[in-house]
Amino acid sequence: MKIIGVGAGPGMLTYEAARAIKEARLIRGSKRAIDLVREKIDPGCDVRAIENYRTLRELPPEAVVLSTGDPMLSGLGYLDGEVVPGISSMQVACARLKVSQLKVVPISVHGRNMDPEPILEEVARGKSVFLLVDDSTNLTGLFQLLEGKGLRRDVAILIDLGYPEEEILRGTTANPPHSKELASVMIGDLGFETTP
Repeated sequence: MKIIGVGAGPGMLTYEAARAIKEARLIRGSKRAIDLVREKIDPGCDVRAIENYRTLRELPPEAVVLSTGDPMLSGLGYLDGEVVPGISSMQVACARLKVSQLKVVPISVHGRNMDPEPILEEVARGKSVFLLVDDSTNLTGLFQLLEGKGLRRDVAILIDLGYPEEEILRGTTANPPHSKELASVMIGDLGFETTP
């Protein structure tokens, strides 16, 4: 099996990933992942949206599984098989904000309960934290907790990275931007203009 990262948005597919998709005879992926690479898929390929992620391990060895972004960043890289990396939302966020990836720690709270302790620890160490969040993530509580610990930092909420409607909202933990969508969030010393 091959697990292919299709990138965070349109036009972010690597050459290696495009070649593997073109050669595939059986592809499974989310609707979004399939839409991102539809033009690369051979017309004779058996392509279907994933209905049950638990059944992916039952696919035959020749199957290609599409993973949005990069499979190794909160993706499908846990499956057995060869992983072909993609351009992750963290890579795009770092590029847009001009933040070195060496200074960033990724943490996914998308579909999970958020444990604020690792976030607080990394911010206190001087790292920026890249969060994958969804509309159930209590960002307001996290920002208040950071403020209460004396860890005022810049905040960027990145929505629809790589898409034409991409939006980057900037603020601080004291005056954060608001978003109720699936998004990426960067917290740290991001070089924004600070306001009291």
